[in-house]
Formats: sequence, C-alpha cells, structure tokens
Amino acid sequence: MKTVKIAGVPEHFNLPWQMCIENGEFSALGIDLQWTDIPEGTGKMCQMLREGETDIAVILTEGIVKDIVAGNDCSIVQVYVESPLIWGIHVAANSKYNSLADLENTKVAISRLGSGSHLMAYVNAKNQNWNTEKLQFEIVNTIDGAVEALTNGSADYFMWERFMTKPLVDKGIFRRVADCPTPWPCFVIAVRNQFLEANKQTMALILETINNTTIEFKDIPSIDRTLASKYHQKTEDIREWLSLTKWSQKPLEEKVLNNIQNQLFDLKIIDKKGTFAEIVKVV
Repeated sequence: MKTVKIAGVPEHFNLPWQMCIENGEFSALGIDLQWTDIPEGTGKMCQMLREGETDIAVILTEGIVKDIVAGNDCSIVQVYVESPLIWGIHVAANSKYNSLADLENTKVAISRLGSGSHLMAYVNAKNQNWNTEKLQFEIVNTIDGAVEALTNGSADYFMWERFMTKPLVDKGIFRRVADCPTPWPCFVIAVRNQFLEANKQTMALILETINNTTIEFKDIPSIDRTLASKYHQKTEDIREWLSLTKWSQKPLEEKVLNNIQNQLFDLKIIDKKGTFAEIVKVV
C-alpha cells in the first residue's frame, strides 16, 4: 500500500475526496490516501507543501500560483473546480458599516498572509478603485478567529466563501454586504515536484479516481441533503451552491494561467511571472 498525504479545506467542495476515501476506491488501487482538513486554508497548505508535510493540496488557484512563483517547488496538475469561488464580504452583525463603499480604508481580517482571503482583498479593492496600498490586515487564522476579530472590533470585514459563511449570517453573527467572485477557476490540485517525479503512475490513478467521482457528483441521489447535513447548511442554500459550482477534470490552460499571473502582477501580489512549464505539469 502506497501512503499519500493530501490536504484541503473542510468544505463542501471536497466531499468527493471524502467519499472516494470512505468507499475504499483509493485503497482498492493500493493507495492509502490520508486526508488532512486544513481550516486555515491556502496559506497553511502552501507552507505544508514547502515543508513536505503533504504531498498533494486541493488549493485556491491564486494562492498556489503566487507561492510557486515565489519558489514553492510544486506544480499544478489539474483544475479541480472550474467555476469561480464566490467570496462573501462580511461585517459583524452590529457593525456601523452597511455597504461595500463604507469599507474603504478599514481593516480586513485574513486567515494568513498569502491566503485567498488576503489576495482577494486586493482583487476586491481593485474592483472598487480603492488604493490597494492602504489595505490593512488582521491575521485571524480561521473562521472562528474572524468571528472573534469582527465581534471585538480588531478587524472590520472578512472575506470567505459565501455559502460556508452563511450559517453565521443566519445566526446573526455576520452580515454580508457584498460578493466578490474570483476572476478565474477557484480550486486546483497541486503536487510537490519531488513526489510527482517519483510517483507519476500513482498520481495518474488518484486523478482518474477523483475525476470519475466529480463528473457524476451532482447526480448522486439526495446529494443536496447529504451536503446540507454534513456542512450544517440549509438545503436550499446547497442547491443554489450546486447550481453555481462546476468541477473540472482538465489541466489548467496556459491562457488561464497567463490571465491569473497578469492580474496578480498588476496588483503587485507577485513581482515576476513564471513560465507555464514551471507552474503546470500534465500527468
């Protein structure tokens, strides 16, 4: 049995992985795929890839592109979710801020530097024609940390996936003032190059297995109720999320990578661009 370590956020996007593991689909191929939930998100997973704590990460596209350009020795092997991630922009329920415009020059809570919540704060600021050099950050690590920061006033707003955050809105802890979709496919599968070079056949089997599940995922009977129960969501919210979400079984295209890097470069999130061959490997 070949042991392979994989990491991802504990969110509805990743239920296909959990199902494949629980159904024994990887172990039937001689692969012991060990999943680790990372509530801290992309910044933490970039660190884990760098330090060899995981072999694979299901990770936000912009975060891993930034980290590979900065020297993380790993590659994107496939797009996992093709549709944009819809980032909800949230304030505390009793906040004095009522609109997106009110949030200019206030402090944004982020999980960590280099995370999606950090990078998307720049994308949102640019969309609003704000001065991105005036962005202020409070590192909160997790969504629980964001609740604390917004409640005690050490940060003013927090960007996180809209549907996963909606239970906090429904409970009257957060208020959502706007949305900010990613201008690119939201999740990719990234692999440490050292692992990939030594285990190409294993990686190909892993991708084939997960792709066979994601291509039919929406057709699974009562999948909406399963997701709603597992992730503490309302069934109608999950149905809306499913209608907006499209999994992918294809590699990242060069023109899409170019678009991502151009935007990150314009936002001064990266100070150079990597080549397609440096960032993407087709298994």
